[in-house]
Amino acid sequence: MAEELPSGAGEIAEEYPEIWEAYGRLGRACSEAGPLDERDRRLVKLAMAIALGSEGATHSHARRALDEGFTGDEIRQVALLGMTTIGFPSSVAALTWVEDILEEEEDDDAADDDIED
Repeated sequence: MAEELPSGAGEIAEEYPEIWEAYGRLGRACSEAGPLDERDRRLVKLAMAIALGSEGATHSHARRALDEGFTGDEIRQVALLGMTTIGFPSSVAALTWVEDILEEEEDDDAADDDIED
């Protein structure tokens, strides 16, 4: 597979490839069902993961957002925007999940810089 899946999703994809493929088709159909562009869809998916309180999904969508060129500040703002809707504690938790990924990215960048030196 082109991208590494989280362990649970990877197990489903491996054990039940027909279900995984159908799930992928559903995701593509949902993406194409309306006027939102790819950037807006990524923000919505990140926001839904945060509102759901899913650390794993928040990590996944934050990583994807970084890969798609979002800045750390843009990703953080998604978590902050939820504060008045999902509550202060949930929003703070989401910020810590986002920071996990941003710090991971900084560590990866620093390691890449060390290799280049």
